[in-house]
Amino acid sequence: MSAAQTPPLPAPPASSLAVTLQIVSIVFYTFIAFLCIGLPIAVIPGYVHDQLGFSAVVAGVTIGSQYLATLLSRPLAGRMADGIGTKRAIIYGLSGIALSGVLTLLATLLVSLPVTSLVILIIARIFLGVAQGLIGVGTISWCIGQVGTEHTARAISWNGIASYGAIAIGAPVGVVMIDQLGFDSLGITLAITASLALLLIRNKPSVPVIRGERLPFWSVFGTVAPYGLSLTLASIGYGTLTTFITLFYLSRGWHGAAYCLTVFGVCFILSRLIFINAISRFGGFTSAISCMAIETLGLVLLWLSPTTEIALIGAGLTGFGLSLVYPALGVEAIKQVPNSSRGAGLSAYAVFFDLALAIAGPVMGSIALGLGYAWIFFYAALLSLAGLSLTLWLARRARR
Repeated sequence: MSAAQTPPLPAPPASSLAVTLQIVSIVFYTFIAFLCIGLPIAVIPGYVHDQLGFSAVVAGVTIGSQYLATLLSRPLAGRMADGIGTKRAIIYGLSGIALSGVLTLLATLLVSLPVTSLVILIIARIFLGVAQGLIGVGTISWCIGQVGTEHTARAISWNGIASYGAIAIGAPVGVVMIDQLGFDSLGITLAITASLALLLIRNKPSVPVIRGERLPFWSVFGTVAPYGLSLTLASIGYGTLTTFITLFYLSRGWHGAAYCLTVFGVCFILSRLIFINAISRFGGFTSAISCMAIETLGLVLLWLSPTTEIALIGAGLTGFGLSLVYPALGVEAIKQVPNSSRGAGLSAYAVFFDLALAIAGPVMGSIALGLGYAWIFFYAALLSLAGLSLTLWLARRARR
């Protein structure tokens, strides 16, 4: 065969670092989105209660309106990511954040009209919630399309690191910003940050829309439901710890609940950074089962903890174990849907995490009211164990 007829050599596989850099360049927009979500999260309740004069319940509803909007917009987010492309879905999300910033500024300028200010603020939160859904699904789907389905776990993991890290940064920055510059600075910052991200994304090449049959959202939802249910059972522990750890410490007469949250967060992120390749190496089911066992042990230690040191160890094990559950089960769930409906699959799967956070508060609050705060971790451990059992069954079914 002549040199002219020699077939081209296949392109060498991308290095691990190159793949990670491609993923990070995309989940950067998740970081921006969750930074904008984190900035107001600690100051909006105080604004509604202290500045506008509404009750703590109304303040809670104002915050919760964002999460409800995210939950309800999941089907829309999946359809848009699949139908118009992941980049355009993210652009719409960033535009929603910019609009939310403008509305937030308008709400704070109308502080002398409490009802009007509150209504505009809730509308701003709804736009922020829809934007969260669009960007969360869009970035993961874009990453998978860019680096390949074999890197699904890594894409989901880095997206989680970006979101949790952004909220951890945004919340304290928001408090300092309001103290130094006033509430009007909040809306301005959201609008400017989102607008700058829109400028950055303009020239970033996107992946083509995958052609093929688009499955109805509820069909996809039913397909991923067993994996999502396992995720919900495991993730209730996360919602329980973050919601009630402060009250649990107070019930024991302890101080330093914030350190418990810090240890949880640090172990969560370290686990994703250190063991990010474990899912590809050992499989989604094996990784999820191992992690749920560690999480269950951590929750049991929190339930039995006689001292703050044991509670810190429990929180660390809980964060360490929970860290890989979402991406590990996500890998197995997304395998069940065609690539042309990947966005719908990611959206349907995310609903189950939203559900865990939505029900953890009222369910565990009722348990704490009747039995005391320690027992919420016992029941969270039982639910995690139930998720572990369901995952074992799914793994056996997959092997058969």
